[in-house]
Amino acid sequence: MSRHRNVRGYNYDEDFEDDDMYGQSVDDDYCISPATAAQFIYSRQERQAPQVEPVEEAEDEEAEIPMSPSVGPTLDPLDQGRLYSCLDHMRAVLGDSVSDSVLTQAALRHNFDPQRALDAVLSEESVHTHTHTPAPPPPKATQPPTPAPLPQRPERERGKGRDNRSKVESDIVPKVARMTVSGKKQTMGFDVPGTEENGVQSPSVRRGPSPEAVAVATVPTPVSTPAKAPETPAKSTGSGDEPVAPATPRTTGKSKTQLDIRTELDKRQGGKPLLNLVVIGHVDAGKSTLMGHLLYLLGNVNKRTMHKYEQEAKKAGKASFAYAWVLDETGEERDRGVTMDVGMTKFETSSKVVTLMDAPGHRDFIPNMITGAAQADVAVLVVDASRGEFEAGFEAGGQTREHALLVRSLGVTQLAVAVNKMDQVSWQQERFQEITKKLGHFLKQAGFKDSDVFYVPSSGLSGENLTSRSSVSELTSWYKGPCLLEQIDGFKPPQRSVEQPFRLCVSDVFKDQGSGFCVTGKVEAGYIQTGDRMLAMPPNETCTVKAITLHDEAMDWAAAGDHVTLSVTGMDIIKINVGCVFCDPKEPIRACTRFRARILLFNIEVPITQGFPVLLHYQTVSEPATIRKLVSILHKSSGEVLKKKPKCLGKGQNAVVEIQTQRPVALELYKDYKELGRFMLRYVGSTIAAGVVTEIKE
Repeated sequence: MSRHRNVRGYNYDEDFEDDDMYGQSVDDDYCISPATAAQFIYSRQERQAPQVEPVEEAEDEEAEIPMSPSVGPTLDPLDQGRLYSCLDHMRAVLGDSVSDSVLTQAALRHNFDPQRALDAVLSEESVHTHTHTPAPPPPKATQPPTPAPLPQRPERERGKGRDNRSKVESDIVPKVARMTVSGKKQTMGFDVPGTEENGVQSPSVRRGPSPEAVAVATVPTPVSTPAKAPETPAKSTGSGDEPVAPATPRTTGKSKTQLDIRTELDKRQGGKPLLNLVVIGHVDAGKSTLMGHLLYLLGNVNKRTMHKYEQEAKKAGKASFAYAWVLDETGEERDRGVTMDVGMTKFETSSKVVTLMDAPGHRDFIPNMITGAAQADVAVLVVDASRGEFEAGFEAGGQTREHALLVRSLGVTQLAVAVNKMDQVSWQQERFQEITKKLGHFLKQAGFKDSDVFYVPSSGLSGENLTSRSSVSELTSWYKGPCLLEQIDGFKPPQRSVEQPFRLCVSDVFKDQGSGFCVTGKVEAGYIQTGDRMLAMPPNETCTVKAITLHDEAMDWAAAGDHVTLSVTGMDIIKINVGCVFCDPKEPIRACTRFRARILLFNIEVPITQGFPVLLHYQTVSEPATIRKLVSILHKSSGEVLKKKPKCLGKGQNAVVEIQTQRPVALELYKDYKELGRFMLRYVGSTIAAGVVTEIKE
């Protein structure tokens, strides 16, 4: 039987004569692989050779391991690793002309902390740069008797230096800038590159045994000369010793304290002041159509684009919405026919640069409207002159009243009332006077002065009385006032808090194409420059401003009142969300969960008691909160305390309360920053109170 055949002498090659696929797994008919055979099978002839070669290789490898000639043999392996890491970090910033001994000495002195070691190197170099004269250094540099390590620098750099040089050429400018603006050695970092090459410092050499010898060997000419020798000719000729390239971006940080922001603001935009304008009003009052037609008449929208909007609107069965599509850009807004988010654009008048914010009028999007109104200086209230439409927006449940109250509570004092759709009532003077009488009485109660409220009859669809005074006889017979654009041009620009510490409220966060991410928001106070460090609160994270964009134009700086987009690096995008505040790291904004405020209650149906849940709207933040304590009821005009520790608060009362939020919120006191001290309280879809922050608890 086949299973009893003699397998010991069986020739397996006969079975696989025509098939080479299975015959290649074993070489030379071994039953084990050659590598396994060489490892486990004893051979007198081949036993000695494998022993000698690994020993020689190990010796060669051990000879190549020491990468730094200045590392002492006394360090243990852990400290050596930390030292090498610190040296690599310092070398990436400082370049090639500083000897390893200097960097090693600084690293050992500061316990392998690269930032502290770099600061020490920079400060020492700055001191010696200011104190030494050009003539004495050459004879002093020849005094050190043992210049043995100098030839070793090029030898060490032949393997590693090539990569380092290419990396330094590409990275030295941003890394030095990042290092100098990050900390307290800011001034030192900007003084050094004027006297050294490529922004590279050459401080004291670690050859002398005493501090005196170290001071003598500071900035020696022979040390920097060998460091220049292995460099490529392009780098050495392009760098120069006196005015070097890295000095240009560094000067921005040094000039931050010297920037006359008032003068720069006057120069910008041809001397025109900036005005932030929000357009508010009841839903379907014609806000987007009015401002879209205004932009078209000003030339901000070309005829080709406008023709495309008209054709698309006709196809959608909404021919009258063509001008509204200038500002309502999303598909959902165009399908529904209502503005949902704040549309933002820019236009210029004869004397001002206006940032236009088109706020939504629907009550479902009041939080978005509050975000836009919180960033505005002046407002245009659009009302519908049609019979029944004005009454619907003005009576209870309409947004005309609520919007006017909101903008006044958020600090807007100047208001232009655009009485829209006057062509539908044949430009009747009686209808115009009826609307102005009702609105005037209410706006005076809301806190607007009669001298700061202006009424302009207009038609958004036909474009009458928008950019030029109307020629319609029915209107000109009784109205002799300015058109809407002239009225906007007549607003007084507010005073900007440019001297105060920097504050920016984030209204949007998005990923950039390159490294880092972008944040959009309004600069509420102070100013910012490219390369500056910022602190984000409440995350309490620092980052660097890489670029500043204002109305799609790259800028070197931005000041209070500007709506800017900042490109930010050095921080994770996950830690930033809408509502965060960027501030000056030296004077940060405070983050708290409990604060005391003075509030004014509107027409509320339910009395407010201790523990009442509300929604806090502060700048771009919308945060759930609770009224933890009712402190006192105040007199509306005098502010004196009428009652302490009340049980409840009713409509129209002025009170001091303590509010607690679920998460930390970055707040400022109203007395310090009026723009950052206001907030609104909402409950079940309606605004119940406006308030100002008087005390931050925790």
